[in-house]
Amino acid sequence: MIIPAVRTLLLAALLALPLAAADDASRNIESKDFPKAHNEWTVAQLEAAMAAGTLTSVALTNEYINRILAIDQNGPGVNAVIELNPDALDMARNADKLRRHGIVLGPMHGIPVLLKANVDTGDKMQTTAGSFALKGKPALVDSTVAQNLRNGGAVILGKTNLSEWANFRSFESVSGWSGVGGQTNNPYGIDRNPCGSSSGSAAAASSNFSTVSFGTETDGSIVCPANASGVVGLKPTVGLTSRAGIVPISHTQDTFGPHGRTVADTTIALGVVQSRTFDGRDPATGSVPLGWQGRFPRPTNIPTDYTQFLNPNGLQGAVLGVTRVGLDGFTNVTTPPLVLEQFEAAITAMQNAGATIIDLDAAGFTFPNGGSGPGEFLILCFDFRNDVQAYFATRAGVPMAGKTLNDAINFNNAHADQEMPYFNQDIWDLIATMPTGPDDPQPAFGGMTYNQALAADQAFGVNGIDAALSQFHLDAVVSATDNPAWATDLLYGDHFIYGTSGLAAPEGYPIVQVPAGMAFGVPMGVSFFGTAFSEPTLIKLASGFEAVTQVRVHNLPTFAETVPFDHIQGTKLKQPQLQRAKVGQPLGPQARPNPKPGQETRKPHHL
Repeated sequence: MIIPAVRTLLLAALLALPLAAADDASRNIESKDFPKAHNEWTVAQLEAAMAAGTLTSVALTNEYINRILAIDQNGPGVNAVIELNPDALDMARNADKLRRHGIVLGPMHGIPVLLKANVDTGDKMQTTAGSFALKGKPALVDSTVAQNLRNGGAVILGKTNLSEWANFRSFESVSGWSGVGGQTNNPYGIDRNPCGSSSGSAAAASSNFSTVSFGTETDGSIVCPANASGVVGLKPTVGLTSRAGIVPISHTQDTFGPHGRTVADTTIALGVVQSRTFDGRDPATGSVPLGWQGRFPRPTNIPTDYTQFLNPNGLQGAVLGVTRVGLDGFTNVTTPPLVLEQFEAAITAMQNAGATIIDLDAAGFTFPNGGSGPGEFLILCFDFRNDVQAYFATRAGVPMAGKTLNDAINFNNAHADQEMPYFNQDIWDLIATMPTGPDDPQPAFGGMTYNQALAADQAFGVNGIDAALSQFHLDAVVSATDNPAWATDLLYGDHFIYGTSGLAAPEGYPIVQVPAGMAFGVPMGVSFFGTAFSEPTLIKLASGFEAVTQVRVHNLPTFAETVPFDHIQGTKLKQPQLQRAKVGQPLGPQARPNPKPGQETRKPHHL
């Protein structure tokens, strides 16, 4: 146990770590025309400045707005922000007014944040999930998480672009593309992909367009964008944050969580948006995720403040189970040696920081089904048809208000030029053919039923992460998150080589992804996995890893047009010039200079 005084010193040291990056923030972009006064500043540092009266929420909000306009909409063109909130400055002004009267609503009071464009805000902004099918009248009321942010004094700055419908429309989709928002780009290399579906959220946080941004994850959509854009991504336990008022994929697997430039920032954000008890709108907030159902009750001691678990020495004495399942590539593309080397270097750094490393693969432990849920895709398809129809019923004044998935399919077909210029809707077409009963055999899935798929995925968690934790007495399981970002390819789609979010997705367990290395100028990260409601342990471990590696601090985005950007220029050619020979010099291959003024020059024949 750490006594309070020592813990305070450790926490202060951890929160101050990114300050070195703030001093070096000019590397973030070279032009002095772009606002960058508070680049890489943490929530704690900004709150301290506002408390001291040296910074106001209005000034900070204006700074982010101007940076978004300069870099996101113009300049390099990240295209992470799909909409700015017309009320943002009024919210900031109100936060400043409350502070002057001694009222601070929470640890993010006056802090500008961005929300993924599938999250309802009962204001003037759209909630489209990137599709014109949901564009029109804004949502009628706030989502629970948006309301929690308002109650905590945060400034909702705008919405971020995403992979349309959270990347659940086509097998050939392009991450970061939506009909409404176009293509989001990677701040480390504009030609690189930001991964999906919370692509704009991670790219915005990485680009210093807000202090914290928020995305959603069903399987990989918080951690993969965080990996690609070099930020921390905290995917909470399913049901720890409410999904009420969020365009769904699956009530079984969907969750909502933060992107931030530090573990500390995502930790503070989680405490603000979570639902410790039933919120009245999402049954999962009063229950447990699939992996715990019928086994354990919901904890009664869910923390209110997760910063107590931040620890720069968090790896000291930890026991971590490392798996490389899938890292050799699940496509016909082999994982590059440099990527594997970076992962091994990260594991060595954990060991050097005092962690005991257990190689789960070498010990003979096998994750079921190759590390992915055997019933997962069936569950997502079955849930989506029902869950999205229930969401449509909450909307008014948009094409899909009160409609069904079949209506959305028809809408896309009727507006193919806008909605399907690059890829189709074959996932939706598949769902439309599926029997509707939970005990109906599904021909497309080998005759498995929905209820059988749920049982299989619950067993996947029990025999996967939970079994590894128990058998080897682990604090967490660790693996690489995803392959580094590929060049965006609108013709062939996404180029995934590997991804490990499937270890925790089917059963609804949490993940914290942290930047861990660089491959030819592109970030890559590691993920810490645990059982349900193990966020405190994962935060401790992730903050300890961040403290000893500081990868983000030393590798800020460059907004380069392409990555890699060196050793690609080629040779420098000069245009050949016709030259003349001197008088009396035989004509031939030798060059002839221009004659002196008045001097006669012989001309070659047969021109």
